[in-house]
Parts: sequence; structure tokens; C-alpha cells
Amino acid sequence: MARHQFGSSSRTRRSFLAGASAVGAAALAGCTQSGGGGSDDEDELSGEIKITGSSTVAPLSSRMQNEFKDEHSEVTFSPSTTGTGGGFSNHFCKGNSMLNNASRPITEAEQDQCAGNDVEPVELEVARDAVTVVVNTDADWIDCITFDELAQIWRPDDPAETWQDVNSEWPDEEITLWGAADTSGTYDYFTETIVGEAGASRHDYSGTEKDNQIIAGVQEDQYALGYLGYAYYDENRDSVKALSIESDSGCVEPSLANAKSNDYPLARPLFTYPDQNHLSKDRVAEFCRFWLENSTSDQLVAEDVGYVPNNEETKETMLDRLDAAIEDANAD
Repeated sequence: MARHQFGSSSRTRRSFLAGASAVGAAALAGCTQSGGGGSDDEDELSGEIKITGSSTVAPLSSRMQNEFKDEHSEVTFSPSTTGTGGGFSNHFCKGNSMLNNASRPITEAEQDQCAGNDVEPVELEVARDAVTVVVNTDADWIDCITFDELAQIWRPDDPAETWQDVNSEWPDEEITLWGAADTSGTYDYFTETIVGEAGASRHDYSGTEKDNQIIAGVQEDQYALGYLGYAYYDENRDSVKALSIESDSGCVEPSLANAKSNDYPLARPLFTYPDQNHLSKDRVAEFCRFWLENSTSDQLVAEDVGYVPNNEETKETMLDRLDAAIEDANAD
């Protein structure tokens, strides 16, 4: 088999983000068997689609699911926000889910695990994000931070304990830290970009896959700092303060425009990975095609969720990749 890799509609992100922490164990339990149940009818798609992975991509995935169900009401979704790495290693690469959302590319080790279980991930870029560093709204001593200052705070060896340890003009108060769990693609991306090695991080912080907990933790502590996907900040911009990141051109604030132009130093792509084997199921193939065809939508991607839509070139490249994978899946 060829490998193709690496190279309701009124629901807005508000309703998703408010309920993100309520993802139930039932959805995870539904991922214990491969397949997916149901059958696709010639006239109407039907059956279950199991999706695991990134909490960052989850609001966008949920939005697309609701739009798709408006057209195909007999298709059901079983989503689980397990984190990028948790989704790959515990579900998708074991053959227990059909798609895995990811806030960073699949790793070589994950590719090997998938191959060992005859799972063939197909990498599809669906949007761009701006990883956002947030502090309490009363943190009036800081508006911009450098990569070096962030590294001092987050490095695993001899990290800064107080704000003053980082900058002598900042308060002599302990930094309370919130961030992504180590199963998260955001964790991998942030540590690799800031510290220089994926997974290299201090461990005395509150790590979670539930981004709203990061918002709540920072909101409640004047000396807190955290990081998370832009959509969660955007939905809570009155509750926390986003820091600009210093670059060669000065301090750059996190925004969709700056992520789109790549001026923001913590801009990154977001992905979903269908298993090619499941692309032989019409419901899975058509949902992936629907997602990509709508990945350029300002309304769905930017306004409703808070990410940067694909441009036309990226969309067409991804659709070509998907169509080739569907053809191979149906040929096997």
C-alpha cells in the first residue's frame, strides 16, 4: 500500500470552548475497537467517525463536524480530545480511531508505531495558529517577552523561580505556570521552539489538555503565566492578557493577521491525519474532503473558531493529496 504523508451550523467556538472540558470517557471508550460501525448508503452517508487528538484543533474539528452533519445527518462523530501525542500513541496508531487531529507534525516514532499496526497516516494541513503566551490582566510590568526570557522560565535545568530572576525590574514574586500537558502537540512545539528540544521542560507547572483550565488558572493569579492556542485566548481576551513576542522587527502581538504573514514568531500549522485505510469508507473520505474544501472559509475558520484559514494553494495541494490517498485506499 502506498503511503501519503509528510511532505449544527449555528454552533460557534463559544459553545465548543465552554464545553471542551466536558469531553466524556464514553468517547474514549468508543475508540477501543477499530472499524467504526454503520454502513454508507449510495444516497446518504451514514455511520460513525472516530476522531482523537489535539485540543487545539478540536474547536475547528467540531465546527466542521457540525457543518457536515447539517448535510449528512446520519453520520455520527465520536471525538476525544486526547492531545496530539496521546491521540497518536494511544488510539490512532493502534488502529482505534479514524482521524487524529494534531498541532504539530507526526513524529518518526509515531510513524513507526502506525506502520507496525498497518495504519497509514495522511497529513492534511487545515489551518494556522498563533501559540499565545498569556498573563494575568493585573501583570502591568510586562507586555512583551523574548524567546530567551521564556527559555529562562521554562527550561528544565535551573529555571527562573520568580519574575525578578528573569528581569531585575520585574516583581520578586514566584511565577505560577500553566501550560499544555506533555501529551500535547502544543507542548512539543512550544518546548522545541523556546527551549530548543521537544519535551525539554520544567515539570513543576500545571499541565492540562483542557485549555480553559489554563485561562482560569492565569485569570486567578496575578503572577501567573501560561501558553495555549490562539482560539482559546481570543475567546477569553477580556479575562487574560496576551504578551507580544520580540522578534528582529520588534514586539509582535499574536493575531490572525500576524500568523498569516508569519511575522508572529510562534505561528504554526495545524493538521488532521486520516488513516488511509478508512478513506475507503465514503463517510470518512467525504468528511475529509468537506473539511479541506471549507478550510479557506473566513467565516468558519477565522470568525467562528479563531484560526488562520488555508490559502487556495494549500487547499488544492491538500485536496490532491487526499484524492490520491482515497484512490489508493479503494485500490487495495
